[in-house]
Amino acid sequence: MDHQKYLNRIFKGKNQMSEIFKMCYDKIVPSDLRRLVRPEYSDGKARMALFMAKKWPNGSTLKVRFMGGTPEQHDIVKQFAPRWSDHANLRFDFNNAPDAEIRITFLDDGAWSYIGTDSLNIPLNTATMNFGWLDESVVLHEFGHAIGLIHEHQNPVGGIQWNRENVIRDLSGPPNNWPLETIEHNIFRKYNVNQMNATAVDKLSIMMYTIPQHWTLDDFHTESNNILSKIDKDFIGASINYPKDSPKEPIELTIVEMKAVEAEIGQPGEQDLYKFITVAAGRYTIETTGQTDVTMSLYGPDSQTTLIAEDDDSGTGRNAKIVVDLTVSGTYYVQIRHYNSAGGTGSYNIWVIK
Repeated sequence: MDHQKYLNRIFKGKNQMSEIFKMCYDKIVPSDLRRLVRPEYSDGKARMALFMAKKWPNGSTLKVRFMGGTPEQHDIVKQFAPRWSDHANLRFDFNNAPDAEIRITFLDDGAWSYIGTDSLNIPLNTATMNFGWLDESVVLHEFGHAIGLIHEHQNPVGGIQWNRENVIRDLSGPPNNWPLETIEHNIFRKYNVNQMNATAVDKLSIMMYTIPQHWTLDDFHTESNNILSKIDKDFIGASINYPKDSPKEPIELTIVEMKAVEAEIGQPGEQDLYKFITVAAGRYTIETTGQTDVTMSLYGPDSQTTLIAEDDDSGTGRNAKIVVDLTVSGTYYVQIRHYNSAGGTGSYNIWVIK
């Protein structure tokens, strides 16, 4: 069956549905269920779970493995997913590698995906994305989640006034049959503004649900979005996300006792990428100092997407520190991210010692 006939069959099925459309839902890693609200620090402010930290290092190539499905289904995914790469400094390699970061099933289990680097915490024999139905829109939407984007209606900059009774009634029944917990998480919950790089709500975003008017109290509603909007394209390629014009080579760290590299976070949500090369097994310490609140992720060996460890505040104050035994020689990558999208930019130091 060629692509157009396949899509026509899919869209025909959708047109025969009622006003209530099939909805994508997010998969949540167990650690996020425990970290939704973090302990208070000396400034008295509650700290929230990091969603900015779910973005991949800029310039990453993400491997994709199909776990079932037909060749026709595979071709649909391969056709549409790379459209994100036209605007973001990311690539998808459909090589069915055993250690693929994105692992796709085609089960009758709705459409869902883990968000960004959450997939690194999922066993390699388990899917990180599922297509219970397939078209251009759902492929772009789920791959948007896979590179770190949230549902647009949960954008903390927005303010939709929901008619809870109508939403719960409709989504509790066919074709979604969601329990209340799923509805709360995927519809009503807003992300904390400090977690997100966000623009004003984009009704045309591929990450926006189709919202019927009777679901809201303020006449807000949206139509079905099947392509990337202009804001989708501009935002995903912005300097705080996956810009194509950023340096391709990470900054090299020298493994010398207390020889620090001076760096600076110039804008909220910014990330820096470093690398260091090991020639002998041993215990290594990677640490930051300074007043800028950052998080750290360590990848390798010889991979910018194979996660080894993450840290937020194990260093002095709110600095990051990872102490790890590395047994394989090679190149390791350190991703430093600004913690708080609302402010607090400035300088910091980073070093690695053995």
